[in-house]
Amino acid sequence: MKRVHYSWIILVVTFFAIIVAGIIRSSSGVFIDPFENEFGWDRSIISLAFAISLFLYGISGPFMAALVEVLGLKKMMLISMSTLLVGIILTFIMQDSWQLILIWGVIIGLGSGLFLTVLSPYVANRWFEKRRGLAVGILTASTATGQLILLPVLAVIIEQYSWRHAIGLILTLCMIMLFIILLFMKNSPKEVGILPYGLYEEPEEDQNVQQRNPIIIAFNGLREAVKVKEFWLLAGSFFICGLSTSGLIGTHFVSYCISYGIPLVTAAWMLSFMGIFDLVGTTISGWLSDRFDNRWLLFWYYAFRGASLVLLPFALSEGSIAMLAIFSIFYGLDWIATVPPTISISRQIFGVRKSGIVYGWIFASHQAGAAVAAFSGGVVYKIFNSYTWAFFLAGIFCVVASLFVILIKKQEINHTITPNYKTL
Repeated sequence: MKRVHYSWIILVVTFFAIIVAGIIRSSSGVFIDPFENEFGWDRSIISLAFAISLFLYGISGPFMAALVEVLGLKKMMLISMSTLLVGIILTFIMQDSWQLILIWGVIIGLGSGLFLTVLSPYVANRWFEKRRGLAVGILTASTATGQLILLPVLAVIIEQYSWRHAIGLILTLCMIMLFIILLFMKNSPKEVGILPYGLYEEPEEDQNVQQRNPIIIAFNGLREAVKVKEFWLLAGSFFICGLSTSGLIGTHFVSYCISYGIPLVTAAWMLSFMGIFDLVGTTISGWLSDRFDNRWLLFWYYAFRGASLVLLPFALSEGSIAMLAIFSIFYGLDWIATVPPTISISRQIFGVRKSGIVYGWIFASHQAGAAVAAFSGGVVYKIFNSYTWAFFLAGIFCVVASLFVILIKKQEINHTITPNYKTL
């Protein structure tokens, strides 16, 4: 029987680690009402804690990538998962709102940073030579799937028992994942005496990276990236990606549905439904990114997403659950399908060694867009007493993003590639 290449074991471990981290970070949404009811905290304070978490996990991406270079992959995953575990445990004993901000804003925000930003491209780049796009697709799919798929389950547990029981489930998953990482995770293929999947010659390694300051590494990566036009085009399109997904849909979709008389549980299940189809769509996107021009993949992803966002208000106005389900399937397939082609283009332009850092900064732009949409969506609702304009404008922005990626000319990508990126 043919032995399974250890790169696929690393992929599986990383996949479930990202799902657990995604569950922890996104579960904040179902705890707003329970925390408000039990502790009497103002909703704006609770939202502030969760907003800080969203911002910190996004901006920490490039620094997490640099720390992986310095400390190693396994150690960073153990530190990050342990940080999440500490945050979950402290939740049981918190009493004041400042403790909520510290625990869910800072501790859980930083703890989830590695898993939800640069871990996917790092593992794919270091452990895979062939099927790299597929690996990226599978891992990035787990990001949104983890953030969406268990929300209805947690909501039911809170409704039937208490928020502490829901936290207990999350705590159990976190402990199991920490144990699995400790047993099976490795820093590099060399550690288990193999080459990356699909590679048959030993690659050159940079021995000096371990001696560098991670903060300097991160900012040096940014300093070099901002000189390249393609970085701005990718960062701009990813800003719109974050704006139109986790920022708008992730934050305001349920409320938008409720405003049209759709029950809370139904809306939550629709959001979870998107997570299931995101797993399919992003995995397929990774497979396609190995075979087709990534610029055109991004063009069609953003264009179709824009069309779906513009059509959503019409589906809701009809009050048809069937049409809403169709939207959830269609939008779910495209939720973060943009990630594998974006990572692929970034790798082509900046090289395998630098692309982890650069993608971290590109993802920071993604989270900035998410934060803008989360805030501005509420402003639009306050002004118009409806989310319609927010979703319509997001659809228009997606069309703009499709034009951004087409401006990355194929010959410019090839021209920008440097044969050997050994230093940062």
